Amino acid sequence: MATSQAAYAAEKAIGHQKEEIMQDVSNYEGALGDPNETMKALVWQGKMKVEVVDVPKPRILEDRDVILKVTGTTVCGSDLHLLHGTVIQMKKGDILGHEFCGIVDQVGPAVKNIKVGKRYVAAFQITCGECFYCKQKLSSQCERTNSNTTAKAMYGAQSAGFFGYSHFTGGFAGGQAEYVRVPMGDVNLLEIPDDVPDEKALYLSDVLPTAYNAVKDTAVYPNDQVAIFGAGPIGQMAGVFAVGEGASKVIFVDTEPRLSALQQRWPAEHKDKLEVIDYKKLSFGVTNKETVVSKLKELCHEGRGPDVAIECAAGEYAKGWMHWIELSLGAETDTSEILNEMVESVRNYGRAGITGVYVGYTNHFNIGSVMQRGIRLIGNGQAPVMKYWEGLLEKIRRGELDPIQMLSHRYRLEDIDKVYYKFNAHEDNIQKVFVETKFSLPRAEGTPELTRL
Repeated sequence: MATSQAAYAAEKAIGHQKEEIMQDVSNYEGALGDPNETMKALVWQGKMKVEVVDVPKPRILEDRDVILKVTGTTVCGSDLHLLHGTVIQMKKGDILGHEFCGIVDQVGPAVKNIKVGKRYVAAFQITCGECFYCKQKLSSQCERTNSNTTAKAMYGAQSAGFFGYSHFTGGFAGGQAEYVRVPMGDVNLLEIPDDVPDEKALYLSDVLPTAYNAVKDTAVYPNDQVAIFGAGPIGQMAGVFAVGEGASKVIFVDTEPRLSALQQRWPAEHKDKLEVIDYKKLSFGVTNKETVVSKLKELCHEGRGPDVAIECAAGEYAKGWMHWIELSLGAETDTSEILNEMVESVRNYGRAGITGVYVGYTNHFNIGSVMQRGIRLIGNGQAPVMKYWEGLLEKIRRGELDPIQMLSHRYRLEDIDKVYYKFNAHEDNIQKVFVETKFSLPRAEGTPELTRL
């Protein structure tokens, strides 16, 4: 927590770049909120501590703002990086949550196409709709919604602002709350048609576009054999999308109980294309014992390895003691172990795409294998949601895409802090959850019953 707070203090002292829209509205205290009305929201209280508290309800601050009554939100694996304190520049009291949908409560005077009372899903990124990247529908790289100077110095350029994901990504209050302020609402909201329930539409905010982008950006071609590292919701859906692109085999690398959960939910018509590898049953590093790399080689192309590897886990989970120590000491922000397994396992001139969250720097990366064997190492970036969400919505409407296959639980907003801790502890085999609020519509048929904690 001390590192995160120091980074936030430094950013405030240095100051943002020229601001194009309101920044650092990470909660609705003082003039930023309605003093006469409160709401429940999940806030960050420090490393390994989140809490549901009563806070002021947001109000219209700028002419293009929309206030949304949240009818559905969720917990993402990347939210755990905030819980762990891995992402810098968190501030006590920040409202979390980057995936949400809801009913419009209020609109600013300059909002043209958003109607009060209608249902919408928000993208996890906040875009202007007008800059160089937005015009190309590369919305996650918007140049006007994140004026954080630390991000620009660290990466060479910053990405768009994100809801509920630290001041490093712009400092915007998130949607794990009863209400949320959506800046520039007319470009950051997608209307939900009547024939699509919230339990399907919600995931257009992040997980579906992220999984789809991982497959399209890394490039999966017909008859490719694909290894996916991480069998959580994004990995699961990346596998489904890979099959949709014509992959002949999809191999998931993870451990129990995730592998069994995935096998139970995997589309029956593609069972013959599914393989799983439990990395905990294998060795790693320099060894003559069987490893993830040797197992993938064995399963693909007569020992050559898969055509494609896609990383859907993250860089903070060390396997070996060396990376564990270096992460603990701050000598690196991310471990390179999964990246090395990907690079070393794919066939020569294979492709390796990185979708799991990596924050900064890593040590002991096998750059020699990348160069010598012609490996295409691809940073998939934060997924440009606006590029894909209309097309994915149509797939849902036509019955070609079923997000419900990811869902394992339904919870109340009042219990979401407990969900974080259970998710982090790998309890109850939690995969993707739907979190309801007092504004939620009746549960859609075929989705999990409510679990109270």
